[in-house]
Amino acid sequence: MAFNLRSKRSATLAALTAASLALAVACGGTTTTGGGTTTAQSPAAGGGTSDLTGNVLVDGSSTVFPISEAMAEEFMKANPGVRVTVGVSGTGGGFKKFCAGETDISNASRPIKQEEIDLCAKNGIEYVEVPIAYDGLSVVINPSNEFATCLTVDELKKMWEPAAQGTIRNWNQIRPDFPDLPLGLYGPGTDSGTYDYFTAAIVGEEGESRGDFTASEDDNVIVQGVASDPGGLGFFGFAYYEENRDRLKLVEIDNGNGCVAPSAETIADGTYTPLSRPEFFYIKTTSLDNPAVAAFARFQIDPANAGLISEVGYVPLPTEIEDLAEARIEQRKTGSVFEGGSAVGLKLADLLKKE
Repeated sequence: MAFNLRSKRSATLAALTAASLALAVACGGTTTTGGGTTTAQSPAAGGGTSDLTGNVLVDGSSTVFPISEAMAEEFMKANPGVRVTVGVSGTGGGFKKFCAGETDISNASRPIKQEEIDLCAKNGIEYVEVPIAYDGLSVVINPSNEFATCLTVDELKKMWEPAAQGTIRNWNQIRPDFPDLPLGLYGPGTDSGTYDYFTAAIVGEEGESRGDFTASEDDNVIVQGVASDPGGLGFFGFAYYEENRDRLKLVEIDNGNGCVAPSAETIADGTYTPLSRPEFFYIKTTSLDNPAVAAFARFQIDPANAGLISEVGYVPLPTEIEDLAEARIEQRKTGSVFEGGSAVGLKLADLLKKE
């Protein structure tokens, strides 16, 4: 099955069309507004022979959404008695719901922050932190841009740091030999884990950036902005560049060791730095008592389903980390292996092994 990120993201973030609703009904399932997942049935799923029943509520990161939705669709085909609803509130918005006890699973494109840890603790919510894939934040420019094919981390910082607001407006302020062309910046909103990680990796402090950029939780808005702006530059997950490579140009990043483009290989081996990162989902421990939630959590990290992760444009975890992730679920290891928030340059395997 091919998962089209543009159509699925738009269907989730915009009002559902009558056509998509009719398709869901024809397929024997339902589609819900506000990030719901279509419970389509398919012979490829093996006929749905499971007796498992129940509901699974998922919300959070727009970056993790394509993975979660692809997993949910395949899981529901094999388990037609289970309904998995996947919402998109952004990583921060998802944690607000999760720590209020409103969801079973919270998708996140960064580790949980200290204030979110505190909120969960205040409300008596314990959770298991589970890595699911690797992603590389991709910096993109308009296809007509022939000069900014590789940028240094310092140059990106000069564009995005708080001090740039109202002062850094043209490309020739980034590098003297760049043209005198207005610089248009596009990125995820401040509730996004992608925004948090980018600012931590590039600016040096999570959540700190100039405020005069076009922000949206819908990556399609970022795509459209950069694609229509000759001086545009934006960033989002690698999967969204892959889906829109005909409309955008990828920027290589120089972190001091030469220009490197994101790819499945450079993201997996860590050479695309500092913008490679793990993606997560968090499970409420009491929700693991629900067989449907527990089964869906295991389904997402089953190596047999790693192809779904690749199919939607992300990088599957190595077997070693998959095993450690599975152990966290089975042993219900609560808490985070991170120190509250985005962590740049840390090795995930090393952190998990410390437990």
